[in-house]
Amino acid sequence: MFTDSHCHLSMPELVQELPRIRAAMQEARVDRALCICTVLEEFEAVHALAAGYDNFWASVGVHPDNEDVREPDVDTLVALSQRPKVIAIGETGLDYYQMEERKGGRSIAELEWQRERFRVHIRAAQRVRKPLVIHTRDASADTLAILREEGEQGGAQAAGGVFHCFTETAEVARAALDLGFYISFSGILTFKKAQELRDVARFVPLDRLLIETDSPYLAPVPHRGKVNNPSYVPFVAAQIGELRGMSAEAVGELTSRNFDQLFLGGTDA
Repeated sequence: MFTDSHCHLSMPELVQELPRIRAAMQEARVDRALCICTVLEEFEAVHALAAGYDNFWASVGVHPDNEDVREPDVDTLVALSQRPKVIAIGETGLDYYQMEERKGGRSIAELEWQRERFRVHIRAAQRVRKPLVIHTRDASADTLAILREEGEQGGAQAAGGVFHCFTETAEVARAALDLGFYISFSGILTFKKAQELRDVARFVPLDRLLIETDSPYLAPVPHRGKVNNPSYVPFVAAQIGELRGMSAEAVGELTSRNFDQLFLGGTDA
């Protein structure tokens, strides 16, 4: 019924609770989840989840915020993406949020390493024909520009993918859609102050919508403040359903079909 298109089940607060989480997923009719890699050092743990359970898949990538970690190159990402059940490249992208506080006063110009890392992921995704999982925060102009520069404009070369945990403006959403990308919404959509984001969720085409938890972060209302997990993704579906005049179940079914189309080539294999 429901598919969590983005979660971090390898993180300690979730992996140690995995039997309980899987039982909760079954009760909530959350049939599947994509487990996201954020550093190469954790890839084996992420991949083990996909290999160990028939309803989990994995990505491979290095999050833009992570420094002092193993730096990816195209060949490494390509090689790891060939492992069974690795269906996406990422989480990748750009993050310029709170530069002064989090980046030691560095300027955006000094984050060229983030932009180059993003290009590496795009090139790997294009080589293996697997979609990108894109993180962008306070960096949408550069994110979109780099995608265009690297040929991600819906042509034969493009890998495509999803803007995950979308929090940007309607204009950014339209630009991402124009490039052929999907838009994924998280529990943020249920937050009281997220009206502008709910307005975005109203116009995204139904065949380009995905839902996610981004767990262990961003638990939706009524669980806000708790450790998030994939069993909570129906609350995101319910919020979208309220906005679009649909049942949560209908949103779950259509977003699961969209997941199949984007990540599994149109099948539920």
